[in-house]
Amino acid sequence: MSAQESLLAPMVRKLQQWRSLDADDREALLALPCRVIQLRPQEYVVREGDKAQHSCLLRSGFAFRQKLTGSGARQILSIHMSGDLADLQNSLLRTADHSLQALTHLEVAQIPVEAIQEIAFARPAIGRAMWYETLVDASIFREWTLNVGRRDAATRVAHLLCEFALRLEQAGLGERCDYELPMTQEQIADALGLTSVHVNRMLMKLAEAGTISRTMRSVRVTDWPKLVALGDFDPAYLHLPAAHSA
Repeated sequence: MSAQESLLAPMVRKLQQWRSLDADDREALLALPCRVIQLRPQEYVVREGDKAQHSCLLRSGFAFRQKLTGSGARQILSIHMSGDLADLQNSLLRTADHSLQALTHLEVAQIPVEAIQEIAFARPAIGRAMWYETLVDASIFREWTLNVGRRDAATRVAHLLCEFALRLEQAGLGERCDYELPMTQEQIADALGLTSVHVNRMLMKLAEAGTISRTMRSVRVTDWPKLVALGDFDPAYLHLPAAHSA
């Protein structure tokens, strides 16, 4: 595999998680034109209102989607990690209706939206895999809406910790019971509709309940079944392969 092809290998692995791709499909994906950029934490991949020219593959690091109220209050809508096609919808919508921002140092492969459209329509298996990727995103958005709208604070925090654990495990970036959570308490609060003080209290409550121990951003899950129960967590909405959904 050439250096150029290896740039997009994480995208092939992610799309094959959803749909089987033959050798020609994989070769076509690896041959897509792209430009790799490096971003520092808090820098924008795309801002709300931008005319989208690229869809982005996250090659390393973490990013988050967000929207702001008229008064400037922030709601974090989702977290994305290496291998994710974090703004695939912009290949058709064109104008970004929310912002995508670096959570950590980030390496992104930018693929022109015209190239995404062309390959998705020319190769149905790839088009279906990309469609599936956006449908899973929508499923996660629905679960986050339920989490913020109907669960209490401790349950919200536990649910987020469970989701992040399984998604990291699936991506090969960590273990479900021992991982790094690359979010400040303020960022967790903005994802869960809480204050950072309340998040801190809920993390202590979960630790006191014997489900986690936490040092800085390191999370160690000491009782996974109990954390799942406290988080009202059913991983079905993630649509993960069976090996990672138990």
